[in-house]
Amino acid sequence: MTFNSIAPNRLKKVFQILLSLFIIIAGTLHFIKPDPFVKIVPDYLPYHLELVYISGLFEILFGIGLLIPSLRSAAAWGLILLFIAVFPANINMAVNNIPIQGVPHNQILYWLRLPFQAVLIAWAWWFTKEQK
Repeated sequence: MTFNSIAPNRLKKVFQILLSLFIIIAGTLHFIKPDPFVKIVPDYLPYHLELVYISGLFEILFGIGLLIPSLRSAAAWGLILLFIAVFPANINMAVNNIPIQGVPHNQILYWLRLPFQAVLIAWAWWFTKEQK
């Protein structure tokens, strides 16, 4: 192995751990402080609190799965689907300018958050392939 082949693998491992921690923390917040998440669930969906808990549970499970080699790819695909599934809540927040306690109330930031979902999808997609 050369330095050139080791450095990308270490970088990928760091980003894998970062995404995992980020997702596990976000999922945990769904249970600790569900109200901000409930507020942005679109009105056309039923059972807002239950959906928040379900999405939080899957965030935690997929975040843990990213750290387990045999589950990594499936967890990454699960995260991709989850990021797509929760996107309507992000759109709802931006379109309806829904204020969330602890988040700066700035509609421009809400709109800028939308493209970040594509970054999260790409980040998770990176882990759908086997690591060497």
